[in-house]
Amino acid sequence: MPTSVQPDLIRKRANMVQRAKESWRPPLFESGGGFRAGVRRFLDLQAGSIWFDLCSILPQVRGTILDVGCGAQPYRNLFSAKATYLGIDTAEAKSHFGYEVPDTKYFDGDSWPIADGSVDFVLSTETLEHVAKPERFLAEAFRCLAPGGTLLLTVPFAARWHFIPYDYWRFTPSGLDRLLTAAGFVQARVYARGNALTVSCYKVLALILRLVLPQNKGFAVSMAYRAASVPVVPVLLLLAIVANISLRGRGGDDCLGYTALAVKEPAGVHVDGQTSCVEGT
Repeated sequence: MPTSVQPDLIRKRANMVQRAKESWRPPLFESGGGFRAGVRRFLDLQAGSIWFDLCSILPQVRGTILDVGCGAQPYRNLFSAKATYLGIDTAEAKSHFGYEVPDTKYFDGDSWPIADGSVDFVLSTETLEHVAKPERFLAEAFRCLAPGGTLLLTVPFAARWHFIPYDYWRFTPSGLDRLLTAAGFVQARVYARGNALTVSCYKVLALILRLVLPQNKGFAVSMAYRAASVPVVPVLLLLAIVANISLRGRGGDDCLGYTALAVKEPAGVHVDGQTSCVEGT
């Protein structure tokens, strides 16, 4: 007879499958830059680490850019005026993630409303973990890219379960390489964002920020949380400074996430180095 495991064997722990929302969530991203965005990147190491990578790549990109799962389009301003920007997102972006931006094309299903081979660069930041079928997503990226075009993905690794329940995966470099290769891409390159020091600072910062920015609490409790946070604000600032410095070092096996690039190789041509959509290559 099969053994029936009783739920009370794991006492005092909730069945996480039944979770429908987060107990605490960072503020949603906003369009554009400015002081508020800069403060967000300084304290939100996931956002800051992505910005650190993208600000060295995106200004070089030329041609037609497709930003998939674009949300608030926080990285749009990094592209040159010489590039043509297209933003698309799932029709559930508002109901699942809270984003609704006028200059975005929303679509249903797994197929993107983009013609075959019509874009030169596909950007997708912190989106793949929310996609139920990653293989299908990468196949669409491959289809939409022109031969010689580049795909740039970012994914989280040391990150909390977020946008519950629409957060499905965590990817390793070897997993990303397998998925990209299976989709037809070549020259997969995966770079770690941060190291064990960055992750340690990030985790402590997350605890302090729950005191500074309490959510789902009554007025009195929220004020008590904020009062309790005052003595640790210097610690928060110190941790943020150390973590941001650590992002400039070599990435480690324990990291915040990964930035991955891959190329759609032209038929019969071996692509060496960056693709033609990046200026100067």
